[in-house]
This record gives sequence, structure tokens and C-alpha cells, in this order.
Amino acid sequence: MLTAIVAFALLATCLGLLLGYAAIYFRVEGDPVANRIDALLPQTQCGQCGYPGCRPYAQAIAKGEVAINKCAPGGETVILALADLLGKDPLPPAAGEEKPKALAVIDEQLCIGCTLCIQACPVDAILGAAKQMHTVIADECTGCELCVAPCPVTCIEMVPIAPNQRTWKWPYPTYPVPPTAPGLQPGTV
Repeated sequence: MLTAIVAFALLATCLGLLLGYAAIYFRVEGDPVANRIDALLPQTQCGQCGYPGCRPYAQAIAKGEVAINKCAPGGETVILALADLLGKDPLPPAAGEEKPKALAVIDEQLCIGCTLCIQACPVDAILGAAKQMHTVIADECTGCELCVAPCPVTCIEMVPIAPNQRTWKWPYPTYPVPPTAPGLQPGTV
């Protein structure tokens, strides 16, 4: 009995050392640039950029396959951060004008409990069961609007989040730049 325990202990030790060596020898390094890009993205996993989530989009940016302006939820803030990180010129958002942050709200009186919105939500921010009323967990909702389209009774509405001290941004004033010399256009050097 004692020899069996000692044999299994030695076998476990040898296999543990073998696995430890294999973990070091066969280590796969992640792309550090893709990791840094992924850290800048908002992690909404909404797919509005054409990729199934933020990580695949970050990998595509790191490989140079796609522009840095496709993240609609991140808006101008993410575009500027990505441009600074990658040393590129910032591009205008591909989604057009940046929309205000919004939160999905379900009208419980109209909800039929079809669960299509639950299946569409990439961050599991909708709570409910089949043939039961659904509701949105406000702290989890990223405002990606993916739950709106599948709803057959249009009971989901995107409500803009009221600005508070944490979300409000100072509107920068814009002033026209007068020409400094004859023949120069405003804003040119």
C-alpha cells in the first residue's frame, strides 16, 4: 500500500514537472499590440465594427487589415486613443456623427417573452425567461442596440442617458482662424 502511494506521488511529480517544462517551452505569446488595442476598446462586444467582438477587431487593427475608426460605441475618444497608440492620424468616425450614450428599456406591458432580445444581447444585460416579462440590467447594458431589431413587437426603446458629472463632456468652442498673410486660406500654415 505504501509503495503504491509513493509510486503515484513520484508519477504525479514527474508529470507535473513535465507539464511545467512544456508550458515554458511551448509558450504562445499573444500579440502585445493587439492586447494594448483591446484594452482601449470599450468591450461592448456589439459587432458594429463588422467583427464579432472587440478582441477580433483589435487583432485586425494590429495586423493593419482595418481602419481604427470602426468602433461606434467608442466614438471619437477611442479613435484618438488608438491613433495615439499606433502613431497614425485620427480618422473621422466611420459610423458618422457620434450618438449620445443610450440604454435599452423594455416596455413590460408589450413584452411577449419571446427571448429574441436575450439571444441578441452580447453582454447578457437582459433578464427574463420564455413567455415571461423581460427587463434590462441598466448597469450591464452597453447601448449597442443589437436587441432592438429582433424584437417582434417593438417593445424595446433606446433611451439616451442623462449626462451626469461622470459622463458630461465640455463642448469645445470652435473659432474660425483668420488668414495670417494675403493669399493664405483660413486654417492653413
